[in-house]
Amino acid sequence: MLGLNYILGLLSVDMGIDLGTANTLVCVRGEGIVLNEPSVVAVRKGTNEVLMNGMAVGHAAKDMLGKTPAGIEAIRPLKNGVIADFDVTESMLHYFITKVHNRRFGVRPRVVIGVPTGITVVEKQAVYNSAERAGARQVFLIEEPRAAGLGAGLPIQEPTAHMVVDIGGGTSDIAVTSLAEIVSARSVKIAGDAFDDSIVEHLKRTHNLLIGYQTAERIKIEVGSVVAQDEEGTLEVKGRDCTSGRPRACIVHAGEIREVLREPVLEICRSVIEVLEETPPELSADLVDTGIVLTGGGALLRGIDELMERECGLPTRIADDPMACVALGTSIFLEHLDRYASILESSNDF
Repeated sequence: MLGLNYILGLLSVDMGIDLGTANTLVCVRGEGIVLNEPSVVAVRKGTNEVLMNGMAVGHAAKDMLGKTPAGIEAIRPLKNGVIADFDVTESMLHYFITKVHNRRFGVRPRVVIGVPTGITVVEKQAVYNSAERAGARQVFLIEEPRAAGLGAGLPIQEPTAHMVVDIGGGTSDIAVTSLAEIVSARSVKIAGDAFDDSIVEHLKRTHNLLIGYQTAERIKIEVGSVVAQDEEGTLEVKGRDCTSGRPRACIVHAGEIREVLREPVLEICRSVIEVLEETPPELSADLVDTGIVLTGGGALLRGIDELMERECGLPTRIADDPMACVALGTSIFLEHLDRYASILESSNDF
C-alpha cells in the first residue's frame, strides 16, 4: 500500500529555493520564478507568534521594518546567509511553500535549497530541519555559486573553469567551478547589507543624520554606484537629527555615496583575487577567456562589473537576471536529480 507521504508528494510541486538573507526566491519547473519576497517575518515579541494569523511574512512584514511598536518585532531570521532564528525561519518557509501551492494542507514537495559555501554541518542541519518541519518531503542542499552558475546559463559540467561571484544580502560567495565541482571558493560576509551599513554610518558621521536600513537601501538603489556615471543626481533623505533628536531632511550626492560603497566592493575584489591565487594554472588559463560572472542582487550596483574587471584583471559581466540565478539553478538541479545526485547533499546524508 502506498504511503500517505508518497501520495502527497505526487500531488505536490517540487521547487528550488534561494533562501537568502535579504530575499527568498522560489522557482518551479516550467514556470520560472513564482515567488520573490523579502526574508522578513513580523512576530509578537517574546513569543515568535507570527502576526496576521501567520501571514505577516515577506512584503507585508518588510513594510514594518523599523516601524513596529514595543510589542511587535519585524525579524530577518537569516544572518550572513545562515539561520539565526530556527523557529521563525520554519514559519517563513512554511508560508512560502504553502503560498506557492495555494493550499495549506497536503503539501509535501521535494526542495533544493541554495546555501553559502563553507557553512558548517550544524548550519546545514538547521536548514534541513527548518525545511522538513515546514512541509518538505525531501531536502537537498547546493552551494549558491554552483547553483548561480547553472542558473546563469554557464556550462559548469564541462572541463572548463568558470568563476561566479554571487553577491547576496548577507554574503558574497566566490567560486571557480569545473566539471560541476567547486575547485576553489570563499564566502565573505560583505554584501548588500554591508553596503547599507556603510551608507547608514556615512549619513550619521557626515550629515549628523540617523536613518533606517530601508532608507539606506533606497539610497543605494537610486543613486548608488562604484564608478563615475554619465548622469549623477542627488536625493533628499529624511531621518532623525543626531543632536536635536528632531526629524530632518538633507541632500545626498551620488559622488559621496560612490566613495562610501567603493571600500566594501574593493574588499570583495580582494577576496576574488585570493580565490584566483588558489586556482590551478590550467583552470586559470580558462578564466582568461571565460572571465567572471556576477550574480545576486549586489550585481545590480552600478559600475560593479567595471570596477571588478579593473581590479581583478579578468573580463567581468553581469548575468542576465542576476537576482534569479540561484533559484533558477536550484530548479535545474531538481530537474536532473539523477545526473547531479553525487554533488547534492540531502538530509539522508546526516
